[in-house]
Amino acid sequence: MRSLGLAVVAHALLLAALTLGVQWKHDDVTLTAEAEIWSAVPQQAAPKLEEPPEEPTPPPAPSTVRPEPVPPRPVPPPIPKIQPPEPPEVDIALEREKARLKKIKEQKQAQDKLALEQRRDEKLRLDKLKQEQVKQDQLKQDKQDKALIERKRVQDQRAQDKRELEKRELDKREKDKAVALEKKKAEQEAQRKEDAAKAQAEAKQLEAQRQTNLQRMAGLAGATGAPGSSGAALQSSGPSASYAGRIRASIKPNIVFNDDITGNPVAEVEVRTSPDGTIISRKLTTPSGVASWDDAVLKAIDKTGKLPKDTDGRVPSALEIRFRPKD
Repeated sequence: MRSLGLAVVAHALLLAALTLGVQWKHDDVTLTAEAEIWSAVPQQAAPKLEEPPEEPTPPPAPSTVRPEPVPPRPVPPPIPKIQPPEPPEVDIALEREKARLKKIKEQKQAQDKLALEQRRDEKLRLDKLKQEQVKQDQLKQDKQDKALIERKRVQDQRAQDKRELEKRELDKREKDKAVALEKKKAEQEAQRKEDAAKAQAEAKQLEAQRQTNLQRMAGLAGATGAPGSSGAALQSSGPSASYAGRIRASIKPNIVFNDDITGNPVAEVEVRTSPDGTIISRKLTTPSGVASWDDAVLKAIDKTGKLPKDTDGRVPSALEIRFRPKD
């Protein structure tokens, strides 16, 4: 913009100088002169050329008369050339002055035309420079706008990604919290059920023991022991000889195990039941060394759910059962 301003000032000064240089020739020069036209030597004009009148032709004579010869017609003398008078010196000076003024006027018109063309060219050049500057400014502004839009888009994308990441983390924390809460509730519910089952089993056991004590206090008339038995209870506390086979027969169909193993490992499980035979808990006391066999045994016990009663109608509260895959 500074260079453009200096160029405009320089051209303006140039146009002012040209205008002042031709301004003094703008007014026409008016000359006032008087002249008398006279001849230094008096001269008379030549006489006007007149052709002589034609003579009448005589009538033809009879054929017997010989015609007389016609004399030749005289040739008129040549007309002398009259030299035009030389123009006076005053007319020559006027013509020269007019020619000079005309030339000056033409030069001024040419200069005015040249100055006009220069002004027009300068205006066109300035307009072109202005248009180029406007175009460059527009391109620069467009570039800045595009850069600003791109920067804003990147910032918005980063902010959106950050919000989505925070949302995913929050959802994950909420989900983990809900899972932990559900797991805790499930554990509490399982513990409550286990405590309730234990309490019910203990209450039933206590009730059974109380009934047993009442029966023992009532007398030993209903004892079922052998004649040589030395016990004091009405009934024997141990299971019958066939009870183990009955328990094995109820659990074994529920065992699902297809692995090929070497040997015949033993898995020993402690099972606790309620008086009606419902399995309250089971625990692997002696692993067999084959995890898949141990899991199959525990799942089979869970699937069984309830043990059969002994011949006397009772189910032991605690049993230790051994399982072998090849039995």
